[in-house]
Amino acid sequence: MEALILYYDDTYPSVKEQKAFEKNIFNKTHRTDSEIALLEGLTVVYKSSIDLYFYVIGSSYENELMLMAVLNCLFDSLSQMLRKNVEKRALLENMEGLFLAVDEIVDGGVILESDPQQVVHRVALRGEDVPLTEQTVSQVLQSAKEQIKWSLLR
Repeated sequence: MEALILYYDDTYPSVKEQKAFEKNIFNKTHRTDSEIALLEGLTVVYKSSIDLYFYVIGSSYENELMLMAVLNCLFDSLSQMLRKNVEKRALLENMEGLFLAVDEIVDGGVILESDPQQVVHRVALRGEDVPLTEQTVSQVLQSAKEQIKWSLLR
């Protein structure tokens, strides 16, 4: 079962090609202890935790350390958000957190953040977002104070 798979280019344009590629990666990596592989001309970095497998894939020209930084940021962010309980059931119960974390780390294949503390902080802020129409006056003022404080700290 896939929780989240994102393709940022047309290397595998059809769903059939994507599924075959995903199956090939899993078959080549799920029984090994290493963290990096070269497969079909791509650099694959991966990590597993209990019943989950995490992959970050780039071209063969990508820096393996940067790909590993993205993978570690995602894993460490999820670990903090799930209180070190990185397993399928906990992740499925917190899919919104997964989507928000990935959104904070990568945008369109471009790395935005590699610090898990920053990702967890931003996900927490976004998770607290409530439409203005549903907020009390004190909540709106508190939110404005926080936004001003963070804009001044940058």
